[in-house]
Amino acid sequence: MKEFDFLSSVGNGDKTVSPLFIGSGEVGGKAHSLITAEEIVEEIKGTGKYSDMTVDIPKFTVLKTDIFDTFMEMNALYDVALSDSEDSRIAHEFQKADLPFETLKDLRDLISGSVNPLAIRSSSLLEDAKFEPFAGIYATKMLPNNQLDIDARCRKLYEAVKLVYASVFFKSPKEYLKATKHDIRDEKMAVIIQEVIGRKHGERYYPDISGVARSYNFYPMGRSKPEDGVVDLAVGLGKTIVDGGLSWTYSPQDPSQSPPFGSVSEILKNTQTEFWHIILSEPEEFDPINETEFMRLSSITAAEEDSSLGMSASTVTDSGRITPGTGTDGPRVINFAPLLNLDLLPVNDMVKDLLKVCENKFNTPVEIEFAITISGEGYDAEGRFGLLQVRPMVVSDEKIEISEKETGDPDNIVTTEYALGNGMSDEITDVLFVKPDRFDARNTKKIASEIGKFNSMLTEMNRKYILIGFGRWGSSDHWLGIPVDWGQISNVHTIIESGLPNMNIELSQGSHFFHNMTSFGVNYLSVPCYYEHEINWEKLNKMKVVKESENVAWVRSSEPVLIKVDGRTGKGVIK
Repeated sequence: MKEFDFLSSVGNGDKTVSPLFIGSGEVGGKAHSLITAEEIVEEIKGTGKYSDMTVDIPKFTVLKTDIFDTFMEMNALYDVALSDSEDSRIAHEFQKADLPFETLKDLRDLISGSVNPLAIRSSSLLEDAKFEPFAGIYATKMLPNNQLDIDARCRKLYEAVKLVYASVFFKSPKEYLKATKHDIRDEKMAVIIQEVIGRKHGERYYPDISGVARSYNFYPMGRSKPEDGVVDLAVGLGKTIVDGGLSWTYSPQDPSQSPPFGSVSEILKNTQTEFWHIILSEPEEFDPINETEFMRLSSITAAEEDSSLGMSASTVTDSGRITPGTGTDGPRVINFAPLLNLDLLPVNDMVKDLLKVCENKFNTPVEIEFAITISGEGYDAEGRFGLLQVRPMVVSDEKIEISEKETGDPDNIVTTEYALGNGMSDEITDVLFVKPDRFDARNTKKIASEIGKFNSMLTEMNRKYILIGFGRWGSSDHWLGIPVDWGQISNVHTIIESGLPNMNIELSQGSHFFHNMTSFGVNYLSVPCYYEHEINWEKLNKMKVVKESENVAWVRSSEPVLIKVDGRTGKGVIK
């Protein structure tokens, strides 16, 4: 049916086509933001500044919330959904259930005329709300949607929708909802079915560049100021960034300024070496409840073989210099120098304009997600810029003063000049910390699980806490730090990251982790390796032990600790 051919004529510079809707009820937070973003895209197009680039919202259709209600009731799913069953059991019960007949017909009509990859994304009533952050909490499923048999394509689409529905009731969202004081019975789910921006390379499909930009930067570097904002770029799908993997971070007001790495070897150690893509062949194993069933993580050399690094890679020469491009042999650095330093495409100008217009539209600092495909080379290149998401950010304007006397106090538990957030608290007595004498990067997944169990206990008791550990919190790469998700730390008040000689990672969070952290007002203090101030483990070990596991201790101070973070200077103390 022609009215459902939502993936045709994409990126041609025409006026944005409004989204299609299936069912009745609400569209959810993410879809509402996308609808608002369409107005923003039209404003950018109206400037006429970008002749070498088209900008658009990837075409999308929304299954409204009444379909979710009908699905839950007609299949009597609430008993298992609200139980303490494992995520896998809940997901399997949802897969066995039937979608409403009319919805099946509409979905079949929707994809009958297209074989382009799709993203099946959540859009709950609570998700991406300004003061109720739910970024990355629910499932997203990527589908190749390229099977010759339309029945096979439909089955995968039905499975993906049911996975998104099931993810509302997984353990992590349930814990997360407790922290927001919402009842899970009040949550309703809409679903977005959206084109994936990318190019086909044999059996791989992915964008040349994915990015996340924020108009306010809680962790400015060098000459940058917080209001200058910050951008993260990566090759391939944006999962690298939103999951806290290695990406290139820069200020949009000063794109040539490199991150503060001390040497070329340090840059190579911290450069992107893998990228996410959709696989266009059949997966090795049928697994409808796995978000990454049709996704793979491949070496960055595969992207070079696909000729996808023209705007993103530089080369380390024999003399130790880093030169833009891949014209010579040598180690590759994914620093986007051809794009940012040579300005082969006006991507950074586009990002700055979008951030400015979005800020004005939402009347608050914002975070945007985008994906870019590029055709042609050098100054003849042309690009498509797809705006994928806009989220409001929460920025505190409370003025906190931290004196030199306070930072010099040897009795402080933590002292740092590398703090994110802003505010003061003198109500916290509970501390969870990873035992320094037990820490091993091979055990970080187990550590995350142990923290999650303590977090559940603290949530039931309505007690906020301080969390102390090693490496980068929330990273999907467990070798970079402890891969907690927000459900496992949902009741945290302040997070401390400590560096180690073999895990002294540049402080960075995935987009979803960062968004939830700042929206909840969670402070994040970093204590780098070899820093003049160390964590005062002696003070922590003198606190009363409430409970402990193999790798984590839960201790309680006899009186509340004082937490102060000055977002203007990046200073923070816990005393």
